[in-house]
Amino acid sequence: MENRVSITIPPADLQAINDAVKVLQEKLGPLLIALTVDERRALTKMGEASRPFAEKVMEYVVTNPEFLPPYADVAEMQKDWKAISELGPVYNAMNQLTSNLDDTLMEAGSEVMEQANMYYRSVQGAVKANVPSSKPVFADLRVRYEKRSKRSGGDPAGV
Repeated sequence: MENRVSITIPPADLQAINDAVKVLQEKLGPLLIALTVDERRALTKMGEASRPFAEKVMEYVVTNPEFLPPYADVAEMQKDWKAISELGPVYNAMNQLTSNLDDTLMEAGSEVMEQANMYYRSVQGAVKANVPSSKPVFADLRVRYEKRSKRSGGDPAGV
C-alpha cells in the first residue's frame, strides 16, 4: 500500500489559504449566478469550437452594425464577452486547482479508509478471540457496515 498523500500544512499557510478563499468568495461570489439543472440544459452553449465564431461576431457587430437586429443589445454582448475573457483564465486556474484538490482528498480518504478497515478487521479478530474490551469497539464500528448492507438491497447506488 503506497502512501501518496503525506501533508502537513503550517497553520499560517492554512490561514493564508482560507483568507484567499474568503477574498474569492467576497469579490467573485456576488458577480456569479447559480443555474438549475433545467436552466443549464436549456441554454445555448458556447464551447471551445464556438468561441472563434462568437469572437468574429463581436468584431462584426462593431464594424458592420447594419446587420444587427433591432432587439440586439451590443453593450450587453460586449459586457458578457469581457466577462468571459476575464473570468475564463480564472476558471481554468481554479478548475485545475479544484481537480487536484479533489484528487488529493480522494487519495487521502482512501489511505485513511484502508488503514481504518485494517483496524476494523483487527478488532473483529479480537472479538473472535474474546479479547477484553473489544466487543464495544466492534459494536460501535460495525454500524458503518450494517447500514451499507441494508442500503445495498434496495438501492443499487447505495444512497
